[in-house]
Amino acid sequence: MRKSVWSLVAIATLAFTAFAAFAQNNPMVGGAPMYRTRDIVDNAVNSADHTTLVAAVKAAGLVDTLKSRGPFTVFAPTNAAFSALPAGTVDTLLLPENKATLTKVLTYHVVSGSYDSRKLMKLIKRGHGTAMLKTVSGGTLTFRMNGNGIIVTDERGGSANVTTADVYQSNGVIHVVDAVLMPAM
Repeated sequence: MRKSVWSLVAIATLAFTAFAAFAQNNPMVGGAPMYRTRDIVDNAVNSADHTTLVAAVKAAGLVDTLKSRGPFTVFAPTNAAFSALPAGTVDTLLLPENKATLTKVLTYHVVSGSYDSRKLMKLIKRGHGTAMLKTVSGGTLTFRMNGNGIIVTDERGGSANVTTADVYQSNGVIHVVDAVLMPAM
């Protein structure tokens, strides 16, 4: 009896350890695991929280870019972030005649290179409380700490909280954010 109890404890411990390793290496975003072996697009299409972002990336013709080698750091707004924009904004941006504006907004959420939260925090510390990074669109994002989290501020003064950090991809890293960041137009 005693031997079987210890066997059950050992099996449960191994199962928990395997699950914890899976969860650490493949965090869940939008109800789907994000695999390090997949690129930014292949992971994002599985997230129920990023269907608007995926539709916008497709409409802007950025799929091939975000599937390329990179590395890229993407600050990925959720569906709720897009819904918080003024009524009609997303529909207007998705119109073919607004592709250039949509592309500018989306590439404003992308930084060349791989910046996980540890690297961002080092830059913030080195910058005495703020760090600035140039986006693929040519704009600038400003980063600062908010307790243990990171806040991203856009060129218009709007800000987004990083709600899920360090979602590693084969071609970079994604940080989920709770607001759409807007470049100066």
